[in-house]
Amino acid sequence: MVRTASAAGSRTGKVVHGTGRRIRRATAAEGAGESGLAKLIELHALNSFGDMLITIALASTIFFSVPTGEARGRVALYLLITMAPFAVLAPVIGPLLDRLPHGRRAAMAMSMLARAVLAWTMAGVIAGGGIALYPEALGVLVASKAYGVVRSVVVPRLLPSRLSLVKANSRVTLAGLLATGVAAAVGGLLHLIGPGWPLRGAFLVFVIGTLMAFHLPHKVDSAKGEQRAVLHAEVHGEGSHLIHHKPPPVKASLRTVGPSVILALRAMSAMKWLVGFLVMFLAFLLREEPIGGLQPTLALGLVALAAGTGNALGSVLGSWLRTRGPETTVTAMLLLATCATAAAALWYGVVTVVLVAGVAGMAASLGKLALDALIQRDVPEAVRTSAFARSETLMQLCWVAGGAVGILLPLNGVLGLSIAAAVVGLMLLWTLRSLFRVGLRRHPAAPRVA
Repeated sequence: MVRTASAAGSRTGKVVHGTGRRIRRATAAEGAGESGLAKLIELHALNSFGDMLITIALASTIFFSVPTGEARGRVALYLLITMAPFAVLAPVIGPLLDRLPHGRRAAMAMSMLARAVLAWTMAGVIAGGGIALYPEALGVLVASKAYGVVRSVVVPRLLPSRLSLVKANSRVTLAGLLATGVAAAVGGLLHLIGPGWPLRGAFLVFVIGTLMAFHLPHKVDSAKGEQRAVLHAEVHGEGSHLIHHKPPPVKASLRTVGPSVILALRAMSAMKWLVGFLVMFLAFLLREEPIGGLQPTLALGLVALAAGTGNALGSVLGSWLRTRGPETTVTAMLLLATCATAAAALWYGVVTVVLVAGVAGMAASLGKLALDALIQRDVPEAVRTSAFARSETLMQLCWVAGGAVGILLPLNGVLGLSIAAAVVGLMLLWTLRSLFRVGLRRHPAAPRVA
């Protein structure tokens, strides 16, 4: 028995070691190892793993452990206490990062450390599901979104010469999705031990992440050549140019950085709104009114699987498409999402609901990569990191707005999906109009610098 156990342990060690080497080889491919991008990919995978463990713990307490009516009230309270303050705090994140260009590794480490402390604190109170849990959940949300903004800012600094920005972001996103899938299984097993154990696991993950953040290359903290971006496109005449001298102070806004970038921001705002809406609306709808005779848990599992698969497919397609026609790509994704949502409203059923979840996940994933490509193409390097910070903040706010609508609507599948189709349909018409105007321009307008 000892010999058998020893042999089994040896084989397991070889498998784990071999898997680790293959993962490291994959993350370091095409110059990512030399540039430091591989370390960011691994850090992001760890971040996604920890966030998923916290999500499992919160969902099991707020959503699954109580009847639907009470769960809806709890989630509404969660939105009120966490999402509403976040909507106020989120716009501050981007400008704050502009003032901390030399502390990006520290900012990522602090976002990890804050979630480690909050996860450990939440583990002691989550069993009761009391109101004290919600302010701590707000802290986790803010720290997570702050990390997301910093990550978007850091990627261009670690970009290998052999990779485009869209492909690098695709690789980072795929690593996060794979880690999320593994974390879902691990979190489920930990939850069987007790409701606080996924949070204790998250504590350990984020402590490791705190240390890993400081192992990113020092150039992450370099602000050489960077300036604050004024996200404002020149719309009067064709003579816009990059101002090299210091201009008068201008208030930064998300109104204009070039028509193509604004087109993509508008389309992505609609898709992020749709994703947030579907997450909240379908979570309660399928639990209260299962479709096709399926058990609520099975129906929710199918929708979650479809959304995750769509997300991964969007990342893979983004890596393949690279930067070909990003304006057309993001508009096509919004068109696809609109059609899928309208089809789900017209022919409400298992197939269409699963389809709209998958399409929304793919459209949001590929659309975000197209937006990244446009920022890379149209925004000068001197202001690109600032533009990423501001666009990421806008995307998060749109998700919050969609989730709020989803929780407030009556649980009627046809009604809810019809409203969602109408909202994204209106944004699609606006985007198509902008695409036509952008197509008439020979050169994208260069953004100004402040």
